[in-house]
Amino acid sequence: MKFSSPISLSALAEQLSCEYNGDPNFMVTGINEIHVVSPGEVTFVDHPKYYDKALSCPASVVIIDKKVDCPTGKNLLFHPDPFSRFKKIIEDRTTFHPSTQAIHPSAKIGKGTIIQPGVFIGENVIIGDGCLIHANVSIYQNTSIGNSVIIHSNTTIGADAFYMKRRPDSYEKFLTCGTVIIGDDVEIGAGSTIDRGVTSDTIIGDGTKIDNQVHVGHDTHIGKHCIIAAQVGISGIVRIEDYALIWGQVGIDRDLVIGKGAIVLAQSGVSKTLEAGKTYFGSPAGEARDRMKEYVSVKRIPEILKRIDELEKIIAEQRGK
Repeated sequence: MKFSSPISLSALAEQLSCEYNGDPNFMVTGINEIHVVSPGEVTFVDHPKYYDKALSCPASVVIIDKKVDCPTGKNLLFHPDPFSRFKKIIEDRTTFHPSTQAIHPSAKIGKGTIIQPGVFIGENVIIGDGCLIHANVSIYQNTSIGNSVIIHSNTTIGADAFYMKRRPDSYEKFLTCGTVIIGDDVEIGAGSTIDRGVTSDTIIGDGTKIDNQVHVGHDTHIGKHCIIAAQVGISGIVRIEDYALIWGQVGIDRDLVIGKGAIVLAQSGVSKTLEAGKTYFGSPAGEARDRMKEYVSVKRIPEILKRIDELEKIIAEQRGK
């Protein structure tokens, strides 16, 4: 999220009730999560496991819960609860405006686009030319949709990211301030859900086709001309490169990459990055040919056990003699 106007490090520290180490006049331009943050922006870290990553990422400002030396080129804000301070930055700069009509007056809808009955279109939504939005679709604020896009009934575009902070006796929800960007010639099936980015964008590339009841998590980037079949579940921060094929009921873990042209066969579980141009199957997913051999071997286990029993009987008989 970019700020409407930059703010100095010292002013931001005062706003957040933080101590700081760095240039008090450094101008902060926005915030982002660690995986998408850019120079000039703020990110946060509240676990020792990620200290090194945060202190070496492109962020110019890091909110951290431990007093550490400030790396060259960085500015640090110190607070015992960095999550709450990061969240406060968003709270101070965003306001939810309840809608009073089905299509917000600020929405821009292109030439020849058809909006069926029961569609909700939120604030600052942009929809291109020649689109078809079927009945009862919900498109949340700040979503951008290209030309010649088809969205089928009961799909939701731009719902909040599923992003929580675990507290001792509850979970605290983060305030989502990202967006969804959908390219040209995309089709999204009925009952699908596409969450917006936490602080950045969820992106679906040109020509990609998504089947019914697919979930796309926050900050996921899907490339051009991908095929994603029914009931696929994609976690947050996933990168699916161009021309990938993801078949039905595949589950994809967070923060990984599915390479260009990769094929993931139905009911697979993807727990690590997959290389481009290969076919994968199983849970955890591996190269399909290897996994098929493994399953054939597993089917032979009863036969192998039977043979072992027979051999044990023969050995016992020989010992008895």
